[in-house]
Amino acid sequence: MFPLTTCQSRINTFNEKPLHAGLKEWYRQPGDQLEVAVDGFLVDIVRGSLLIEIQTRNFAAIKQKLVKLTVNHPVRLVYPIAREKWIVRLADDGQHELGRRKSPKRGAFEDVFEELVSFPKLLCNPNFTIEVLLIREEEIRRYDGTRGWRRKRWLTHERRLLGVLERQVFETPEDMDTLIPSELAEPFNTSDLARVIDRSLLRAQQMAYCLRQMGAVVPIGKRGNAILYSRAVI
Repeated sequence: MFPLTTCQSRINTFNEKPLHAGLKEWYRQPGDQLEVAVDGFLVDIVRGSLLIEIQTRNFAAIKQKLVKLTVNHPVRLVYPIAREKWIVRLADDGQHELGRRKSPKRGAFEDVFEELVSFPKLLCNPNFTIEVLLIREEEIRRYDGTRGWRRKRWLTHERRLLGVLERQVFETPEDMDTLIPSELAEPFNTSDLARVIDRSLLRAQQMAYCLRQMGAVVPIGKRGNAILYSRAVI
């Protein structure tokens, strides 16, 4: 068990966003310790010897923390992806809803690669695992007359957890390799991959980059200017 630093815990909880708080409450089990100082870092959940860190976005911001913690501890990173999202517009009072609609976008496990590009090789470390949650969430937006012109001045104020729909733990590069559909013929390029997984070309490029860094796929040539890949025998 790790000693709890009360002052640090209060500071971290005070700044906590609703989605992060909701995920922590959903994920915690009896006996878990919350907001624990370990090796100079504040960890969301400690479960026995396992350190659990919940990150709702921006993996780059916690790269140094994860790299240092995994030297001496098993660490699990928990990352939510919105399979279903409701967009809620709030009035100036922050209470009354002006509108509510369901976003047409549906997240998938493959979307983890958007963030994983920050440290794709970390999954080669036996002390590191990542758990991806497909969730139902609310995205709360409020009007700001000076910012957010791309969304007609409506800015994301916060995100709220409505429920967890699916979860998958990735412990090794081989586990990530399972996200490549079996029907994808080899060799393949990122356009082939994007078509089969039904995601954007950018997402397929991020996926190929991460899997290549992990050693799960290998480049074997080119078709025109496009790199051809094959699944590696790990």
